[in-house]
Amino acid sequence: MRKYICLLLFFLVLFLGGCGRNDKMKDGFYTAEMSDYSHGWKEYLCIMVKDGIIVYAEFNAKNQSGYIKAWDNAYMQNMVSVSGTYPNEYTRNYVAQLIEVQNPKNIDAISGASNSGSNFIKLATAVINQAIEGDAATIVVK
Repeated sequence: MRKYICLLLFFLVLFLGGCGRNDKMKDGFYTAEMSDYSHGWKEYLCIMVKDGIIVYAEFNAKNQSGYIKAWDNAYMQNMVSVSGTYPNEYTRNYVAQLIEVQNPKNIDAISGASNSGSNFIKLATAVINQAIEGDAATIVVK
């Protein structure tokens, strides 16, 4: 009987040990980018994970020549007059929220930047999954 109990405990430990998933992010840099350009811009998100948490992030968009959307003053002036926000403002806001809450599901949309907010949540989900896996390859998100 004792033999069966030991054998049962042995398999139970093996089974339970193999079933657990480690959802802790691994330290490193992780990047995700949208698969397509939208209105001439492709959004991307880079995060830095240290001690299992996001300590730094950069969210922005670039055009085909690599020019960064948040640096485009003409775009900013046009957008702020129409939407009430602009890339340099909303990108920093989304990043600050991610660093604070560490979960894309808890990110609040910013009025006037809801399309970028939707993309941000997709990108953040992708990079967090990459960080959990420890895969530093850039992931492309549809």
